[in-house]
Formats: sequence, structure tokens, C-alpha cells
Amino acid sequence: MRRTGIAAPVGLLVVGVAAGWLLQLALAARGFAVIVPPLSLAIALAGIAAIVVAFGWPIRQAVRGTAKREVNPFQAMRVVTLAKASILAGALIGGAGIGLLLFLVTRPVVSSSYTLVAGLLVIAASAALLICGYLVEQWCRIPPDDGDRPGRLDLQGQ
Repeated sequence: MRRTGIAAPVGLLVVGVAAGWLLQLALAARGFAVIVPPLSLAIALAGIAAIVVAFGWPIRQAVRGTAKREVNPFQAMRVVTLAKASILAGALIGGAGIGLLLFLVTRPVVSSSYTLVAGLLVIAASAALLICGYLVEQWCRIPPDDGDRPGRLDLQGQ
């Protein structure tokens, strides 16, 4: 499995910003109340980030050779998949939070401090989820053996 590059998360961040902005714009144009991200969203995102790190820690210990027991390779693959999903979800939700907050900040009417704090907390928790995903993905990477280096031939077996 290849590591997650920068293009997909940045693309999802841009899509999230545009979607958040346009959703707020459409709601305001129709006379509906704009979306205020709940604090429970920020708490849930931070909790998910902690769970991702907790699942990745045994894999890190096994890769470093300090684990008390062996790790199932299927478990490691699931953890890597969870880390990748966390990266992408953190980018998309963080982008949507930025879009929602940008809409509220650029209006001539001043928003309440609760709205701004809640938006900033969602953005911070999304960033934490993204960073934890990258961290755990790095932990699950097995260092190459000497014989696994590309471009190196094993001539001793011939």
C-alpha cells in the first residue's frame, strides 16, 4: 500500500471549503439559519484521533521490535486503512469547517463568539485527526531490509 500523498488531502480540503461556503450561502440566501458546528463534533473528532493513535501504538511497537507480542498483519492493514481514512476525513471536515467559518467572518453582521469558537474547535480537531492519521500511517511502515532496496541485486545466490 502506498503512503497517502499531499494531493488528495489538499484536494478534499479545497472541496470542503467550497462546499461549506456554498452551503452557508445557499441557506442564507433562502432565509434559513446558517450552520453552526456543534461542540460535540469537535469532541468526536478529537476522540477519533485519540483512537487512531491508540490503535497505531501496538503496530509502532512491533515495527520497532519492542512489542511484547506479535501483531497480526491483518490488524496492521486495518490500522493503516483507518489512518488513511482519518487523513481524508480530517481534510474534508476541516475544509468544510473553514468554509463555514469564512462565510460567517466575511458577513457584515458580527457572529456570536460561540459560533466562532465552535468553528475554530472543529477546524482544530479536524487538523488533529489529519495529523494523527499521517503519524499512524508512518508508524505502520516497515523499514526495508538490505535485500529489499530497489536497484540492488543479490549476486550471492548465483
